[in-house]
Amino acid sequence: MSFKIVPMITEDEITKRIKELGAEITKDYAGKDLFVVGILKGSMPFVCSLMWQIQNENMSVDYMCVSSYGGETESSGIVRIIKDLDESIENKNVLIVEDIVDTGRTMSKLLELLSTRNPASIKICTLLDKPSRRITDVKVDYIGFKIENKFVAGFGLDYDQHFRQLKYIGEVVFN
Repeated sequence: MSFKIVPMITEDEITKRIKELGAEITKDYAGKDLFVVGILKGSMPFVCSLMWQIQNENMSVDYMCVSSYGGETESSGIVRIIKDLDESIENKNVLIVEDIVDTGRTMSKLLELLSTRNPASIKICTLLDKPSRRITDVKVDYIGFKIENKFVAGFGLDYDQHFRQLKYIGEVVFN
């Protein structure tokens, strides 16, 4: 199958928006502990960039790895936990950091799971949001960019494990 990557969101636009999100999160969590949960693999560049912008001395980070896509361009609807958190989130202010919220199935499953662990609070931060694809109602608290229903790659997002290293986000266009 032949395809190309058509740039949609530039590196500069991403950097600017992450600074804005960092300032907003800093304000919202002023004087509070913050436990960031990065969702692997796609959120890795976003988590790192965002952490550098959040001014909070009481911030800690852990990662989970979940999958609902496999090698496909559409979510299967089956969410698998591949790597769980290494420490408890009980009584912690949790910020889930995700690369993209699409149908909401994965995030809904994560919220359901993490809520059973008695956190003080849970909020969601996503780099990309596709509200037109939402199947499960999920409230996203911090949104980098709302995008149309396009398959995208870059800045951590992949197409079959490729293109995560791109510093911009582009649409994957199949020929």
